[in-house]
Amino acid sequence: MQLLDHFDETKLEAGCDEAGRGCLAGPVVCAAVILPKGFSHDLLNDSKQISEKSRNLLRPIIEREALAFSVQFLQPDEIAELNILKASLTGMHRAAMALTIRPELLLIDGNKALLSKEIPSVPIIQGDGKYKNIAAASILAKTYRDEYMERLHEEFPHYQWHVNKGYPTKVHREAIELHGACIHHRPGFNLLGKGQLSLFME
Repeated sequence: MQLLDHFDETKLEAGCDEAGRGCLAGPVVCAAVILPKGFSHDLLNDSKQISEKSRNLLRPIIEREALAFSVQFLQPDEIAELNILKASLTGMHRAAMALTIRPELLLIDGNKALLSKEIPSVPIIQGDGKYKNIAAASILAKTYRDEYMERLHEEFPHYQWHVNKGYPTKVHREAIELHGACIHHRPGFNLLGKGQLSLFME
């Protein structure tokens, strides 16, 4: 399916998306992007539907061609304070408000509008596979987060974050069971996927 340019052609729109919502460790990363009218690229799609190589190729193109873009990080302590849903919505709102051009409408990937009413927002289920500006936001959020987790891997190599990026893989959970959780794991998340005692390092 070809991605659409606009939800409402009468308004300046920004697409918003997040990466890392389902992870056990690391931040949730949120992005907002305003693409110029007529922007097109053959590889542009939902970040989950294209390869890492394609995402990394698209990122500088999006950053160069976008009218404005913003990327925001919410760390595990803030995720614990807000809960992951509110953290994701808060991060997308921050990304939108940090844009150097103020959009008139926000297109939000998912089924929840933003909590703030400063700029109207429309939730679009699987929007990153429907609208170009949401797809672009998904690619920025994903590439920035992956890059961040690869840097954390250098400090905590036993969790294999350069491969799993903090998602709940078997290898990741086995490493948590063996080594305990660290400061980058999310408090309150079921890190082992079963009943657990405190796993956080002193």
